Amino acid sequence: MQLPSFKMSDKSLFAVLLRSPWWISFALAVAVGAACFKLFPDRFAVVGALSGLPFAVIGGIAMWKQRGTPNPARIDAILQKLSSLSARDFASALETAYAKDGYTVTKVTANGADLSITKAGRTALVNSKRWKAATHGIDPVRELSAAMEALDATQGIYLALNPLSETAQHFASKNSIRIVPRTQLALLMQSAVAPK
Repeated sequence: MQLPSFKMSDKSLFAVLLRSPWWISFALAVAVGAACFKLFPDRFAVVGALSGLPFAVIGGIAMWKQRGTPNPARIDAILQKLSSLSARDFASALETAYAKDGYTVTKVTANGADLSITKAGRTALVNSKRWKAATHGIDPVRELSAAMEALDATQGIYLALNPLSETAQHFASKNSIRIVPRTQLALLMQSAVAPK
């Protein structure tokens, strides 16, 4: 006999609140608690005030899950600023960002890689030429892998604003190539590009 599954529906109020900013749950807890406190008879006023407690608990869980999560508006502002940069300015900002993170940055002329970054004795090659491309196939990822072999790098980093094809993702995961998607790219570049 199988036990029933107790998975919360994605459309339930609490599931929606868990995905929403944490402060919404707390505001709802205060509103529900205050309304019930006023509407319930005096002898049940305390119970009414506590009726917002489930929303406060959800707010606490959401706050815990969202700690350290970047503000989506800030991420969009950084990405918009990056999109307006020329290829040369983007490359310069990328070098600055890695240098601020403590990496030794060297320009590379190898096909498939633009930068070599070194930290704590580990070297990675960065491919950033096609970061704005609408589609990312396997060819540039293969070129990065070949450059890694030629230059004896331990890791490859491929910057991509849009998702890679499934075969490119699979190839990257098998060949020590880390994909840096849009949110991580914005976090990396925020120290070098401050949106106004």
